Amino acid sequence: MSGLCGETVEQQAYITRFLLDYTAVPLVGGTCLRGVLPTRDAVRIVTGTGDAVAPNALVAYEVPLVDDEDEPVTAPLVLGWTRTLTAGGPPHPDASVMGMALVRVDTSVVEPAPPTSSDRVLRVLRTLAWPFTESPPSPPLCGFLLTGQDSMRLYIAVGEADGPVAVDVRLTGALTALLAALPTLVREKERWTTDGTDPHCAHAVDLTTW
Repeated sequence: MSGLCGETVEQQAYITRFLLDYTAVPLVGGTCLRGVLPTRDAVRIVTGTGDAVAPNALVAYEVPLVDDEDEPVTAPLVLGWTRTLTAGGPPHPDASVMGMALVRVDTSVVEPAPPTSSDRVLRVLRTLAWPFTESPPSPPLCGFLLTGQDSMRLYIAVGEADGPVAVDVRLTGALTALLAALPTLVREKERWTTDGTDPHCAHAVDLTTW
C-alpha cells in the first residue's frame, strides 16, 4: 500500500474512533465490528459474529471516503450503510482480501439504516466522557483487525512511513506499558518488516512478545 495523504488518514482515524464501541455493541443481531482496514480512498469495515477471527468467517465492506458530490462521508453514514448491508442477508462478494470476502459498496444505491437507541446513548456518553480536543492522538490509529482471542493488529499512521504501519499486539501481559511505549516503538525503523499478505500496510511490526 502506498502512502496516504493527511486528510485521508485523518478521516480514517475519525471513522475508526467512532466505530470502536461496535466491537462490543452488535451492529445487527449477533453481528459485530471485527475491524476497520485503511486503504486508498476507502475504509474496509470488517464484520462477523462477536468472537469471529477466522478470515472465512468475516466480511469486509469497502466504503469510499467521499460521496457522489466529492464530500467526505461521515462515520454515522458508514455505520448506517454497514448495518443495511449486514441486515440484507448473505453478501455477494466482489473479491477477497486476506482470506475475507470483500464487498465494494456503491453508496449511491444503499439506504443507510437509521440510528438506534444504542447509537443515541453512545453519542451522549462519548460527548461527555471524551470531549473534542484540538490535538488528536499521535500517531493516529487509522484501523484495526481482531486477529485472535488474545491478539489484534493495529494500523498506525507514522509520518516516516509511506503508508500505515501494522502493529501486532497481545491483549494480555504488560498492556499498560506497551501502550505507553507504542508511539516510540512503532517509529523504530529497525523493527519494520514487510507483510506481503496484508495490502493495508506499508510495514509491519510484531510486538506480541514485547
